[in-house]
Amino acid sequence: MTAGNATAALTGGVELLERAMSYTLGSLQLVTTGAMSQPTPCREWDLRALLRHMDDSLRTLHDGIVLGRVDLDPAQPGGSQADYGDPEVDPVASLRSRACAMVGAWANAREAGDLAIADRPLSSSIVAATGAVEVAVHGWDVARACGVDRPLPAGLAEELLDLCPLLVSDADRAGRFGAPVELTRVAGPSDRLLAFLGRDPT
Repeated sequence: MTAGNATAALTGGVELLERAMSYTLGSLQLVTTGAMSQPTPCREWDLRALLRHMDDSLRTLHDGIVLGRVDLDPAQPGGSQADYGDPEVDPVASLRSRACAMVGAWANAREAGDLAIADRPLSSSIVAATGAVEVAVHGWDVARACGVDRPLPAGLAEELLDLCPLLVSDADRAGRFGAPVELTRVAGPSDRLLAFLGRDPT
């Protein structure tokens, strides 16, 4: 990784988020009703729980750019109230609708400045880039839960990999990502990204 690559990726955070979401929407096409109870690479989550988590994450990203803040207390009012369908009835349809709204909101706010994350200002480009990492990796998780090996596009994975040391510290891993997985073979950018974030891509 070079500082220049990481800086360029952060500056292009919205584009990264759009590309990550495009990849993940492809993975959602693999989901069937029968796969909902399948285990995922996310410990202790089946596919239904993972999709519920992804729905929450996309809502947070949408609210962040529309409201200019992210309230970490779920009891706080003011979040997005639009009807994206019932994630309990049809989690994939809900995710698709929410994804379109979220990407559209970010695309129309490219000049946004800082966002307030629990009263702490954070650059919108960093928020978008962080969202891109989570969205992309969970897209891989979905495909794996459906029994499909679907590597991330090499260019996207390489850019996200450049960013990860800036966005994921050892302190961040608890509850978010596992410890890095050591690869015993020469690996491409998708596998290296997944291994850095605690996934075993083999």
